Amino acid sequence: MKKDTAKTQRTMRGLKNTAGKGWKLALLIFFALVFTMPFYWSVLTSLRPNDEIFSAGINLLPTSVTFEHYEKAFKAIPFLLYSLNTLLITVMIIATNLLFCSLAGYAFAKLTFHGKKLIYRLMLLSVMVPGTVLMIPQFLILARFPLVGGNNLFGQGGYGFSGNLLGVVLPTAVSVFNILFMRSFYLTLPDEIGEAARIDGAGEFRTFWQIYAPLSKPALATLTVFCFQSGWNSFVWPSVILRNGDFKVLTQGLQAFSFNNNIDYGPMMAATVCATLPVIIVFICAQKYFIKGIAFSGSKT
Repeated sequence: MKKDTAKTQRTMRGLKNTAGKGWKLALLIFFALVFTMPFYWSVLTSLRPNDEIFSAGINLLPTSVTFEHYEKAFKAIPFLLYSLNTLLITVMIIATNLLFCSLAGYAFAKLTFHGKKLIYRLMLLSVMVPGTVLMIPQFLILARFPLVGGNNLFGQGGYGFSGNLLGVVLPTAVSVFNILFMRSFYLTLPDEIGEAARIDGAGEFRTFWQIYAPLSKPALATLTVFCFQSGWNSFVWPSVILRNGDFKVLTQGLQAFSFNNNIDYGPMMAATVCATLPVIIVFICAQKYFIKGIAFSGSKT
């Protein structure tokens, strides 16, 4: 009798675990569909003829497929040139953030210096300031930067960094959020390995570069994904600082499909799909490190 009761209890527990896993799987599938549906709809729209795009109803499968929207998109804008410009800016943003933010995060996590707590609190306060509030001051500073872009010593007479790729890179070369992110990761690493390196005669930079930096690959990969997505998809600030000159980025090129309050949806969706693919590829390649970096950085603040 006892054996039958124990067997029944094990069976009930197994059914409960299976039901719990089933609900979790169902929720994951639901949210996966919710987040992938916009991209799927963009791909679908880019492959449909115009008469199907504007037809009534929601059809999840196209009745006919055409690539004319892709041909029109590549003819309407210099897609390759804009992509190379965007890639150049994105690579510069990634490089500067990986170097400076990792160094600053290491300093806040492992070093002791005067005013450390005050500076850290000021950085936390700066995160609460909306980026749109800083946009006009940033533009004025870069446009009136002395001895750049035809400006004199007093920042007059020229355009400064306006219309220049450095005007896009400089405000995003260092991010407070990325510094705090790297600090959180370095806090998870033991202090003993740094102390052992210092006892062996290693300097502070060598301790960081040879000891802590190799251990921070998951966080650096995560930071790379963040910076790539931010730099590649940036639209508002490049539209402001690059309004003068011939240097344009990919997100600005998408404006070519909207004119006189009319939008050419087919070519726009085709260009959007092509512009989105690099972000997806980078995330897939760095997915393993991305998950590790998020897990480690969120474990200690």
